[in-house]
Amino acid sequence: MPMFKLIQQGKHWLGKLQPCQLCHHDYQAIHSVCQDCWQQLPWACQTVQRQEIPVQIACHYAYPMDRLIQLFKYEQKLYLENLLAGTLLSLNLPKVSAVVPMPISTEKLVQRGYNQSLLLAKHVARHLNVPVWQPITRLKQHSQKGLCRLERIEDIDTQFQMNTSSKLRYRKVLIIDDVITTGSSIRALSQKLEELGCQQINAACVAGAKL
Repeated sequence: MPMFKLIQQGKHWLGKLQPCQLCHHDYQAIHSVCQDCWQQLPWACQTVQRQEIPVQIACHYAYPMDRLIQLFKYEQKLYLENLLAGTLLSLNLPKVSAVVPMPISTEKLVQRGYNQSLLLAKHVARHLNVPVWQPITRLKQHSQKGLCRLERIEDIDTQFQMNTSSKLRYRKVLIIDDVITTGSSIRALSQKLEELGCQQINAACVAGAKL
């Protein structure tokens, strides 16, 4: 057996001896948590319509998933990456040519230190055995407080721009994001991907928030 596979198997069984990252009582059984904690997540595993775009969501944006995403996104609790990505892998993901993480602005990237959607997208891409594709960049994200719905949509539309240095093109892609609410960001990103020639654009999120 190749050394790489032996190392991977060793890591897998070592993880089985570690305590659950949520309850800390039982041992890890799946994606760094025990079986009970995994089953008690606010599962949705459904497709929702946002801005006329179908989006697969793994969970409802409810406790404890809402808190877990906040810890991962804003408080650098990167150990939750395996769990959150694992919920995406529980979905019936389509066959695609590439995975596209939701981009964040340079300002947010510097402030946060990482793009949480990119981390999740890498897990999904490995699972699907396809590349991560980032042909779209995001300009500075302004506060939308006080803006009406139409103004919010127009503001988001102006945030995305094509990366002219990217010459790669994929027809079937999967957008990955952590949470979807109105779907404005996914719609704006989808429009830019269509301009690049994407013919089949899918989307999946860890959680879906109520409108």
